Amino acid sequence: MKKILCVGYREWALNIYNKIAQNYNDGDVTIVASYDEYNDSFVKEYNPDFILFYGWSWMVSEDIISDYKCIMLHPSKLPKYRGGSPIQNQIIRGEENSAVTLFLMNEEMDSGPIVFQELMLLSGSINDIFNRIEELGYQGTMQFLSNPIEGVKQIEEDATYFSRRTEDQGEITSKELNEQSSEYIYNKIRMLQDPYPNAYLKASDGKKIFITKACIES
Repeated sequence: MKKILCVGYREWALNIYNKIAQNYNDGDVTIVASYDEYNDSFVKEYNPDFILFYGWSWMVSEDIISDYKCIMLHPSKLPKYRGGSPIQNQIIRGEENSAVTLFLMNEEMDSGPIVFQELMLLSGSINDIFNRIEELGYQGTMQFLSNPIEGVKQIEEDATYFSRRTEDQGEITSKELNEQSSEYIYNKIRMLQDPYPNAYLKASDGKKIFITKACIES
């Protein structure tokens, strides 16, 4: 049986890993559930056949990427929306359809061969989106692990890149309230629901008023 190392810390990623583990014998799947638990020495000692880095926010060393088959999950239709905060960067730009993509990691960000890609809606709350990521991520992972493929090379000419959004970008500014549509404001609020730093208004006294849920008047 193949040995699988699952590295992650986000709840949706750990949910995928726990479902995967149910299909294997004890010891075949090892889950590393935080940054503090992860180090290259442990990886080399465990010597897995596959390493899953789902929702991982830190750089992985070139040694690990070159020596092991490392798979990343990215919630976009790669090569579109490479980079950080893919869910937020899609929603704020009005995207309604996305995808769950699994790819083999290489030295470039989010650019490795695609081994699974399935369309996913971006409607509803962040939890709704996480639930879709869990379902499709689990299905795609099991499909790949049962039949590992080399993957399909991404088309570089179609690639787009976006930076990770920062907490200060969560402010709903007076300029946005005056110039943006209700749908834009609604999307900004829902894309920043927990566990992300929430959208907020800043009052005249400098204090922030956080907004965790909204709806648009029909």
